[in-house]
Amino acid sequence: MRAIITGVGHFAPENKLTNKDIEQMVDTNDEWITTRTGIKERRILGKGKGTSFMAVKAAEMVLSQRNISADELDLIIVATVTPDMPVPSTAAIVQKELKTSNCWGFDLNGGCTGFVYALSIASQFVENGKHQKVMVIGADKMSAIVDYEDRNTCVLFGDAAGAVLIEPSNDNLGDNFGIRDFILHMDGSGYNALYVNAGGSLEPASQKTVSKRKHFVKQDGKAVFKRAVKDMADVSIQIMEKNNLTGKDIRFLIPHQANFRIIDAVAKKMDLDENNVVVNIGKYGNTTAATIPMAMSEAYQDNLMKKGDWIVISAFGAGYTWGSCLIKWAIDLPIEGA
Repeated sequence: MRAIITGVGHFAPENKLTNKDIEQMVDTNDEWITTRTGIKERRILGKGKGTSFMAVKAAEMVLSQRNISADELDLIIVATVTPDMPVPSTAAIVQKELKTSNCWGFDLNGGCTGFVYALSIASQFVENGKHQKVMVIGADKMSAIVDYEDRNTCVLFGDAAGAVLIEPSNDNLGDNFGIRDFILHMDGSGYNALYVNAGGSLEPASQKTVSKRKHFVKQDGKAVFKRAVKDMADVSIQIMEKNNLTGKDIRFLIPHQANFRIIDAVAKKMDLDENNVVVNIGKYGNTTAATIPMAMSEAYQDNLMKKGDWIVISAFGAGYTWGSCLIKWAIDLPIEGA
């Protein structure tokens, strides 16, 4: 029995922050941003709404698509670096809003690799028979921790959520389809290349931390770029070779959408044509844990993925964290009785 993806959904706020808008905020311009990142615009969630709002919307899309009640869920995993609050978990708030009382859940902070981590955990819960329906959500309100006076970071991030439903394969599918493999890594020596200084137990919020703008995300762009290209490519190639596949076998690489130059470099190292790479960074920017499920959902809604397609997802994020997952797509349309 394999864990398979039986539904996918996503949500992005309507409000757009374009490169032209950012030109009015910091010393930059549309050409510079587009050339170096591939980003044209990003979505911004309004004040008074947290990450859970987007997570719920994405999950509701999955439930509607799968035509099931939220009460059928066994577990909710929310990958995020921007929880609504330190306590309780965003997963608990999502559970409340979905009005489901038959499941448990938790948040997972894996940076931009969070969704890949969460997917691997969900697949094991399903494959060992403990759970039948696990909702995995990647969601982040990055605008809440972005310093819009910092030209190095404010051009990169946006807000969004993506979600997938994980279930066991049925007798017709057997163990040929679904989440076939994953490779996960972490290197804590990279903690100071991408971080938010304050707000945790080491340096709790205070007037001093706020005045020094320590609650905003900081990044060593060159260091992250260099490691992201190498590690995302290496782990993607490793998972193909481990499973006796080549770039010619892969229908889609769905990479973390951090920077188009990173995506392009990884695709070339995997010997993939541009038509075999899902890219939506131009519309949304880097939405952290949401980028992969967002891109997966858009590709699925556009009927680009067919049953039997080999899909590789890979990501790199704060920590450092990185990983890949190999999926043999199990559905053409949401299936009954998975």
